[in-house]
Amino acid sequence: MNTTTITITDPELLAKLAAAEGQIVFCSPSGEAVKTVSTLPRFAPPPGVKSPISDEEFEEARKQPDGLPLAEVWKRIHERHGS
Repeated sequence: MNTTTITITDPELLAKLAAAEGQIVFCSPSGEAVKTVSTLPRFAPPPGVKSPISDEEFEEARKQPDGLPLAEVWKRIHERHGS
């Protein structure tokens, strides 16, 4: 599957996208549908299960251009909970 990255700098559009749920239809100024995408829900562990990565660490990873490398995630999990 190909991935296209589009950086959005308009704060109003960013807020709309962040608040969107379900399907998003991108339209041209004339109202013609250009692209339709589906949003992904944020994952939360089931009640009573604590994530091995803290909310603060997730937020810090989201600030990095490529997120947190999977190898780093596994390293932290092994450091905290053993192999």
